[in-house]
Formats: sequence, structure tokens, C-alpha cells
Amino acid sequence: MAGREEMSTSFGAAAGAYESGRPEYPAEAVEWMLEPVASHERRLRVADVGAGTGKLTRAVAATGAEVVAIDPDAVMLATLRDAVPGVPTFLGTAEALPLPDAGLDAIVFGQAWHWVEPVAGSREVGRALRSGGVLGLIWNVRDEAQGWVRRLTKIMHGSSAEEMLSAGDPPIAAPFDRIESREWRWTRPMTREALLAMARSRSYIITAAPEDRAAIETGLARLFDELGLRGDASIDLPYVTRAYRALRP
Repeated sequence: MAGREEMSTSFGAAAGAYESGRPEYPAEAVEWMLEPVASHERRLRVADVGAGTGKLTRAVAATGAEVVAIDPDAVMLATLRDAVPGVPTFLGTAEALPLPDAGLDAIVFGQAWHWVEPVAGSREVGRALRSGGVLGLIWNVRDEAQGWVRRLTKIMHGSSAEEMLSAGDPPIAAPFDRIESREWRWTRPMTREALLAMARSRSYIITAAPEDRAAIETGLARLFDELGLRGDASIDLPYVTRAYRALRP
């Protein structure tokens, strides 16, 4: 099995699958994260860290905020620039942000904080946020109340995010000390090809040995055949969006 660092920087190898297979974020969840700093007087200044192909970036931009995207993978950022034209992009990580001190209203992470060392990441985010600014964390997690979704996860294997969230709230550190959370439940219609793209965008599968990847693909094909997913046929994949926010003192 690949190490944590290799998995965290593996996504560029599957940037296309990530863009097509991963879901968008509900607008109301993104608005909730930014609510404490919402202003009618000026545009918010927001950084999306671990931005990937821009799934969260475009949702933040849709609120009217001025947003920059930061990611350690140049391939992912190239895909983001095609998907969200005009957004400035920078190579960087949560622990070493290419941002000035106290310059932002919010720093957000979509499907990314579980890769961050929370003490160093919290300290660096706190440095770049103004007083009263928001650290926003958000994940789209499959709702495994349905049996076929549990089977899907078993075939694909669990993720670092799922393991972390099953233990409770995501860990944060100084200067942040209190975190709020909310959930939204929704479904996304998925064809066989979309489900395959979603699976192939997961770090466990990207970094798996060829024989392990082949076994996973065989298991997925068997499940999709049983579900009758052929051609344009689709099935509703249930999601829970979990959003968190913490304010910088």
C-alpha cells in the first residue's frame, strides 16, 4: 500500500477522472462556511487550498468572492485553470501557504484537510487570515445507508477522509479552538462511466499495484452489472456534505 505522502500527491495522475467523477459542493453549504465574514460592502478575499481541479473554487467564486486556488500539484492546477478561467493559481500546501500575513477573510479546504498536519496547518492558516476570518472545511461523503453504496465502498476501500470523519470532528489547533458543523443530504445521478471515474480518482486506486487495481475494477464491473448500469442508465448516489467552520480570534 502506498504511503500517506504519496497518496496525498497522487491526484494529478487522474486529474480528468477527478474532474468528471467527483461531485460539486452544494451552494448552501459553501455559503454557510462563509457566512460569518459575509459582507455587503466589499468582495470577500478567499483562498481555496488543496483546490485540485476547482470543485470548491468555482462554488466560492459563484458567491461573488475574490478567490485564489492553491495546490501542491501543477497538473491539477492546470485542469483547474481550464475549468475555472481567470482564477489565480499557486503551488503550495496548507503548511506553507504562498500568502501574506492577515490578508484573507476565509481559507477553505474541500476534500483536503485530512491530508494536512493539523497543528502546522492551523498555525499557517491563522497567520494568513485576518482577525475574525474563517477556516472552512468541507467534504462530500457517500451516504452508506443503502446496501449497494456500502458494497461500493468495500470494493474501492475506505479513504483517509472517511476514517477521520468517522472519529468525530476534524482536528484543528491554535489559533482555532472551536469548530461548528452542519450537514446536507442530497443525491447525484451517476452512470456507470461516472461511477468508474469517481472510483479511479481515489488515491487508494491511483497508487494501487496493477493487480490490485485490476481486482477493484473487476469488483466494480460486477456490482454495476447487478445494478443494471449500462449505457446511459443511471442510479442516484446519496451524499452527505459535511461542512465545518472555525473563526480566527
